[in-house]
Amino acid sequence: MSKLHPLKFNPILKPVLWGGSRIATFKGSEPFDCPIGETWEISGLEGFESVVSGGEFEGMTMSDLLNHKGKQIMGDRLYQQYGNKFPLLIKFIDAAQDLSIQVHPNDQIAADRHNCSGKTELWYMLESIDDAIIYCGFKSPTTLDEFRNHINNNTLTDVLACFSPKRGDIFYLPAGRIHSIGAGNLLLEIQQSSDITYRVYDYNRTDLNGKKRELHTELAIEAIDYQVHDEYCQHTEPQPNVETEINRCEYFVTTLLKINESHRINIAEKNSFRIIVITAGEGLLTNNDGYSENLKQGDVLLIPASTEWIELKSDGNNILEVVTSYIP
Repeated sequence: MSKLHPLKFNPILKPVLWGGSRIATFKGSEPFDCPIGETWEISGLEGFESVVSGGEFEGMTMSDLLNHKGKQIMGDRLYQQYGNKFPLLIKFIDAAQDLSIQVHPNDQIAADRHNCSGKTELWYMLESIDDAIIYCGFKSPTTLDEFRNHINNNTLTDVLACFSPKRGDIFYLPAGRIHSIGAGNLLLEIQQSSDITYRVYDYNRTDLNGKKRELHTELAIEAIDYQVHDEYCQHTEPQPNVETEINRCEYFVTTLLKINESHRINIAEKNSFRIIVITAGEGLLTNNDGYSENLKQGDVLLIPASTEWIELKSDGNNILEVVTSYIP
């Protein structure tokens, strides 16, 4: 069996009216030609598949890659479960304007209506201007009738939990949790491989032709969790050079490292690929096969499950901050 090195992919740029220019700045890449709201860093979604950048598989799509090396990349357990469909979608999101208030369906609703998986996601905040906000969940129990009244009276935000995020805040958004990203936020998103969104409220905004965007309120009603939860926003400061679990759900586990020296991650013990995202600093990745690669802020790599271990080292000048994710 041939050795597989860590994989990088060409980001898929998503030009939208509410997007900005900060993802390019964050990654240290060339400026965008138009406002970009999202870059899909790793995707297996049909029609939006990532393409390998560099190495022996350069130019190969995600599905071709998994057809060719699926068991080595995914691991036997996950390959048996998902086959050639990559189960996660990794994005950077730049909200230069407010996004709509929205919700995503769970697996059952998404399968029944759209023949796809639901969408549970996690946000790791990278940058937020002083007056930026995040809406996440309800701040008080809300009935269906009350919800409809708030929609009709343009008062929905009155019953949503509102946060002033700061760097390193973590928002876990299980399917069904109503939410919105406010203007001025830059974040990393880890999610199920799904692109189903129900737009609930859009502040009565209109486009240049005076037309309002389509809403999906009736579809959303069955999908929304109307209860109140106490874990909407979390913040974790890990010990230096120690991998700290910041969220665990049935779809993915997310960890955080702040490295001022080095840390070794045992990949083989999880029987899963590992995604690593460099959210600050610079450093070096090495693995058990003698492979090495320089790391910088904004890098996103897929570590094949066939890898025994990787070691991450800071460049010694700054903290190397790394967010990782794998399938439990």
